[in-house]
Amino acid sequence: MNSQNLWKERYLGYINETQKYLRYIFNGHLVFVMVLVLGGLAYYYSDWVKTLNSDFPAELIMALVLSIIVTRSPINTFLKEPDTVFLLPLETKLRSYFKNSLILSWVMQGFILLVVLIASIPMYSKVTGAGGKDLGIILVVLLILKFLNLTMRWLVLKYQDTSVSHWDSLIRFLLNGVILYFICSRANILFALITFLLLLGLYMYYRSATKGFVLKWERLVELENKRMNSFYRIANMFTDVPHLKGKVARRKWMDWLLSLIPYGDKSTYTYLYARTLLRSNDYVGLCLRLTIIGSVILSVFTNIWAHLIVTFMFLFMTALQLLPVWKAHEWKVWVSLYPLPAKMRESAVIKLISYFLLFEDLVFSLVLLVKGEWMSALAALAMGFVFIFGFKIYAAKKIKNF
Repeated sequence: MNSQNLWKERYLGYINETQKYLRYIFNGHLVFVMVLVLGGLAYYYSDWVKTLNSDFPAELIMALVLSIIVTRSPINTFLKEPDTVFLLPLETKLRSYFKNSLILSWVMQGFILLVVLIASIPMYSKVTGAGGKDLGIILVVLLILKFLNLTMRWLVLKYQDTSVSHWDSLIRFLLNGVILYFICSRANILFALITFLLLLGLYMYYRSATKGFVLKWERLVELENKRMNSFYRIANMFTDVPHLKGKVARRKWMDWLLSLIPYGDKSTYTYLYARTLLRSNDYVGLCLRLTIIGSVILSVFTNIWAHLIVTFMFLFMTALQLLPVWKAHEWKVWVSLYPLPAKMRESAVIKLISYFLLFEDLVFSLVLLVKGEWMSALAALAMGFVFIFGFKIYAAKKIKNF
């Protein structure tokens, strides 16, 4: 078996698979909204940068953000579940296959680092007065660190104990952060070099410790499925994704919310979809993260228009994430056997999503209120009500087309 041909076949299959869904994503209204929102954010970002002085911790912020991206190093293996049986005996002949996967992952994630670095240039240059040479050095360091982190991540995946992976991520994050802080703050290069040698020493240790280890195929397939499911969840907002796999987990700390739903025929669908939302990782987990990220971004900006743009953008993304819950039970016959009108099901889904959007809007308004931006808080709250009103009309039409 030629591992190069196998990798090329898997890679082309991945490209065709993603392109099939990207057509639906970028043909929709989301592109227009995102361009509008990003354009508005860029405008207010440039205004915000003008207010910065030399005391602003731009170097620390850059080091933290870039360190997170460098440390998080998923590897595109393109493995499938049957590979745990059919490719496992050929592991020693697949070195070039996995080498290509590492290189592709490095190129793709290096591009993300480049985009984030470019976005950071106005802030960094305004505070530090750095020029093109300094930014070039940072980019080279980022690419070196990313390749080293990807290689270390690959070695750590050979460990049987998954706790090693958590400790490894923490240690790499700290070392990456220190290196990048020294580089961004243009400190003595010796400090960055010493920290880099520590990271290199950790790599050499992993390489030596895992010399006789074999690949954990089940773990690699699980991670690949998780990576693809992240993409499929986004695509599922725009079209049906038949092979989307979700995970269900009970969240005891949320069970009290179910007790708020009154008992009775009228609450049948409300209870069903509320339980679905609370226990599925595809919905509430993602939306809670969006709420946290949106709150953090709102806490940075001081302009009321920027606050409104961010509020709208995150309410919009959350609504898109939650709307596919309508299809969660479409293949379950017993749901259709309920002696209840279909309109009640539609009403329950829209009502639950509206409640979550209201909760998110209240969180955003509270964040702004704590900051002392009471005008922005009121404006964000008002925008939330208007958005929810419009969403109900849109959702009713969208559900009919599902």
